[in-house]
Amino acid sequence: MMIAKYSASGNDFVLFHSFIARDRSELARTLCDRQNGVGADGLIVLVPHAEHDFEWQFYNSDGSTAEMCGNGSRACAHYAYTNGLAPANMTFLTEAGVIGAEVEGDMVQSDLTPPKILREDIVAGGKKWWLLDTGVPHLVTFDADMENFDLAEARALRFEHNANVNIASVNSDGSIRVRTYERGVEDETLACGTGMAACFYRANREELVGDKAEVYPKSGETLYLGLEEGTITFKGLVKKTFETVLDVK
Repeated sequence: MMIAKYSASGNDFVLFHSFIARDRSELARTLCDRQNGVGADGLIVLVPHAEHDFEWQFYNSDGSTAEMCGNGSRACAHYAYTNGLAPANMTFLTEAGVIGAEVEGDMVQSDLTPPKILREDIVAGGKKWWLLDTGVPHLVTFDADMENFDLAEARALRFEHNANVNIASVNSDGSIRVRTYERGVEDETLACGTGMAACFYRANREELVGDKAEVYPKSGETLYLGLEEGTITFKGLVKKTFETVLDVK
């Protein structure tokens, strides 16, 4: 089986395409294992779809499924275009809905599903949290200690609310810094696209930033987020790390 390894803003993924849609939870755990497998935050499998360029199956590294992944959507779009599975402007189906994406060299923009504010009244650890859905649920707080992300607190909140957990700050130039604890990975990751989108959307709703902002995850890469007619656009570089033939039992 031919597989590819991609990195998008520090999130890394194993990708391949197949004509068959089936449960690949165990395969995800095997391939994503960083000691005994390829090592990745997630597995993405592209399968045919009658109305869109393709449909994806997305698995976290623990084998659980996720409705959406922002960085994964950009890596997936680059993979699809590179392998002749979709044109540069494409649509594909996720469990969160239809995603549009555009590939320009190694720069990829995806248009995420419409954001939803679920709650604005959560108080925990002396912080005020919003719960938002940007394809998957995210807790977001601002003005936390960005240098010391309390992973124990994040882990507790993740299970209490079944959501990813983000701390963020708005810089003087209007850019946003974000750190994210991701469910399914069960640790902090170098970047989370839907998490950055959730932080950007809350900042926009509270008029801390305008309809466009640069966002920096833990990896330090620059992501470009925008709000256009209620849709969050998410743009940044994608890197193909390698591809190889893998003998999977």
